[in-house]
Amino acid sequence: MKVLTILAAFIISVVLLSSASNVTRDVSAQGKKPPEVIVLGKEAKLGQITFNHLKHITENRSPNGAKQIACVDCHHTAQPAAEALKHPPHKTVWPADRTTTLTAELLDKDANAVGAVCTDCHARADAKPKLLPETPQVKFEGSAEPTVMTNQQAFHRNCGSCHDEVVKARPNLDPAPPTSKKCTTCHKKAAA
Repeated sequence: MKVLTILAAFIISVVLLSSASNVTRDVSAQGKKPPEVIVLGKEAKLGQITFNHLKHITENRSPNGAKQIACVDCHHTAQPAAEALKHPPHKTVWPADRTTTLTAELLDKDANAVGAVCTDCHARADAKPKLLPETPQVKFEGSAEPTVMTNQQAFHRNCGSCHDEVVKARPNLDPAPPTSKKCTTCHKKAAA
């Protein structure tokens, strides 16, 4: 049972990192700096998402607004296993023997510090993940069946739940971030 739990955690971690499917990122061209803007979900039926990465890592965008979002809040496998275990359901790291925690400073020194990208584990529903034999599944509390953590599930659960927490913690925030129920606020179809 413990092995299955660890495997599930690893898969979830990889799925979340892999969930950044279709991420436009070229660290070397940016001098090992985190990208300012990332385009996510280029193949999404509702349209792609233009994600302002720089604002999320430099402004106080934690749910309570008291601090910046740490790299590992999204890149959950980019930390040692002992740290990942503190943030269920994330229990897995990549690579498995990882000893560093991803920070902007670490990325500046090591362009490979991120490790896996979301889609390496969180593949599209019709695809096989790069690093795992199958897309991870997670049984959430109150759910009868496990959820297959495709890139869509991983992104929506990670991004949407964070935005929902912000709105709950700071109901008078203006402008409020789009909640998980306001899809087309983030998803934009390309002009025809």
